[in-house]
Amino acid sequence: MIRILIATTLLFVMISCETTTKRTDLLLKEIERIVSDKDAIVGVSIIANNGKDLVSLNGDKHFPMQSVFKFHIALAVLSEIDKGKLSLNQEIVLSKEDLLPKDFWSPLRDENPDGGSFTIAKLIQYSISQSDNTACDVLIRVIGIPYTVEEYIKKNGIQDIGITFNEEDMQTKWENMFQNWTTPKAASMTLKRFYDNDSNLLTKESYDFIWDVMKDTTTGKNRIKGQLPEETIVAHKTGWSGTNKETGITAAVNNIGIVFFPSGAHFILSVFVTESKENFETNEKIISEIAKATYDFYNTTTIKKN
Repeated sequence: MIRILIATTLLFVMISCETTTKRTDLLLKEIERIVSDKDAIVGVSIIANNGKDLVSLNGDKHFPMQSVFKFHIALAVLSEIDKGKLSLNQEIVLSKEDLLPKDFWSPLRDENPDGGSFTIAKLIQYSISQSDNTACDVLIRVIGIPYTVEEYIKKNGIQDIGITFNEEDMQTKWENMFQNWTTPKAASMTLKRFYDNDSNLLTKESYDFIWDVMKDTTTGKNRIKGQLPEETIVAHKTGWSGTNKETGITAAVNNIGIVFFPSGAHFILSVFVTESKENFETNEKIISEIAKATYDFYNTTTIKKN
């Protein structure tokens, strides 16, 4: 009787795995169709159905992160806050000389051209929600150097990542961005680990704070969120390299995030577009079409609240 029960259980598991694979193959084929006629390399990683569904395209390839790494920086800063070494309300004074030049994206600088005093919470909000480069580099300095962030992420089980430069140095030379890299699978796993809060990686205060900030992101409206129902909640981070004037190639149009259904269920999606000769609108549309295909797929299949 015991042998029969074990055999029956194994058969059920095998059938369930096979069914899940066949089901997600349909989604992968749709993603492959979306990118098939695009002159770009696209990396995709999806984690859904309570972590049971893993879908990827070029999931192990290294992609330049650009501003996606601001999410990782915020996590490293929050870790120091949770250790009691910093606090969200701690004030950081910035002089005019601390602000990045006009050719760097920085709403903080534009709103405060002479500098000012900002809490660490405000700097994280600027860095994540508005992708502010001044705030990003200040946050790195508060905890150390770019490698400090890489080391923190690796210590928490995500190995496929490299962070060598801050924003200012990354944008000094085109090739520098490729040393700030991750893989689509690693990006999605980072989102999952910290959203699930494995091993209490974050305190409740830090956890609630980072996900509220991610949900408030204002950049990339035409990427993951672009074709989803207007009321859809997405906690996400974007990245963009601009286009090389000499080659006409765009090295990075990225978006990673967590998409929530009205039921409370969610899926994790990371999309990286690189070596693209498409225009900016097309690059963003690649991401929005993949997000829409994923949303529709899981909106019409059985997915429990996760």
